[in-house]
Amino acid sequence: MLKEYVQRKLEKYVRRYFASHPDVKLVCITGSVGKTSTKMALANILTQEYRIRVHTGNHNTNMSAPLAILGIPYPRDIRSVSAWRDVFKQAKRRIKEPVDVDIVIQELGTDKPGDIECFGTYLKPDITIVTGITPEHMEFFGTLAAVAQEELSATDFSDIAIINRDDTPQEYASMLTNNNIITYGTSSLAEYSFEIESFSIGNGYTGRLINPELGNGIRTTLQVVGEHNIRPIIGAIAVAIRFGMSPQAVVRGAELIRPVPGRMNILRGVKDSILIDDAYNSSPAAAAAAINTLSNIEAPQKIAILGDMNELGATSAQEHAELGRLCHPNGINWVVTIGNESGRYLAPVAEANGCFVRSFPDAISAGAFVHSKLERGAVVLAKGSQNGIFAEEALKIMLKSTDDMKKLVRQEPEWLEIKTNFFSKF
Repeated sequence: MLKEYVQRKLEKYVRRYFASHPDVKLVCITGSVGKTSTKMALANILTQEYRIRVHTGNHNTNMSAPLAILGIPYPRDIRSVSAWRDVFKQAKRRIKEPVDVDIVIQELGTDKPGDIECFGTYLKPDITIVTGITPEHMEFFGTLAAVAQEELSATDFSDIAIINRDDTPQEYASMLTNNNIITYGTSSLAEYSFEIESFSIGNGYTGRLINPELGNGIRTTLQVVGEHNIRPIIGAIAVAIRFGMSPQAVVRGAELIRPVPGRMNILRGVKDSILIDDAYNSSPAAAAAAINTLSNIEAPQKIAILGDMNELGATSAQEHAELGRLCHPNGINWVVTIGNESGRYLAPVAEANGCFVRSFPDAISAGAFVHSKLERGAVVLAKGSQNGIFAEEALKIMLKSTDDMKKLVRQEPEWLEIKTNFFSKF
């Protein structure tokens, strides 16, 4: 009862906020993969010319999103009536205060059918970005078509929809009811795209931004790793141009973008190795993109630490086996798995392909093993789901400097306590 009451109140305050500040624009971001990377890329670019509000964390539920939109901290004790009273007071003040932002950027998450539709009862975004349609929470959605229906429903209550063409299957276009659609990606089929000229793991991708407003494009360098990490930047660029930003400001913001912890973030390892922290979370599409990126990097030794992908339901065995099929000895030397699902379904397929394979129940054991096999100049990728895997802890063992521990994902005190309790079981 308390949760329902609080949610209704928060939704009311959000409606009142935008009614009181009609000049404030709202950009929402939804999709199966890349929401946070897209959100932070957009924040980096828009801040070149606008005042923005964006929550750097994962406040994307119908309880937490309203607070992120209003710029109010989420209460530590969500069962406390007095804590929510204080939140309501802050919300009322925010509505009455002079406007302090030009654009609010908000990520929208979903765990089950209907979650996105609920956002549409109180949000009317100026622009919604759909980052892609890939398998997620399959124990609740069942089919990819159901995922598409859920994620694309966000375009129904938005003025403009900007959709990642590369990661949204064309067959789901018929689900769109919004006629104001713009596409982005790394494919030339998209209206906003990036033409790659060269890549190095130290400097990222050099190429040209291609879109209707820039004519033949502007040459720039995007300092990310993995073609799939170019797409969030291109989506952000499309939004910025729609808001009237100058090409010079757009490029300036894009060149400042760096990977956030846990999303293809490059760190220095022992023996002059390169560690790629992609351990924030894992899904079939994101894991496949990370494996393909590692396979295409030139290095004397390449090691993939691959943890379980959670919440796949009946598709888990198939999806883990598909990742194993992507692992070949000409692209990856060692495949080291974490967790039951990866050990049962991914590891045997990778081994049959010819890779050296070892499986472990936990990330610390996996990291210790990789450390023992590490060669000079190696590249090590860590990828896995958030809860119960924590693949970043495998990389921690191989960092060149302990000062870089804070650059890994989930190093806040509350997360370290959770992980200490978790690993004590092994």
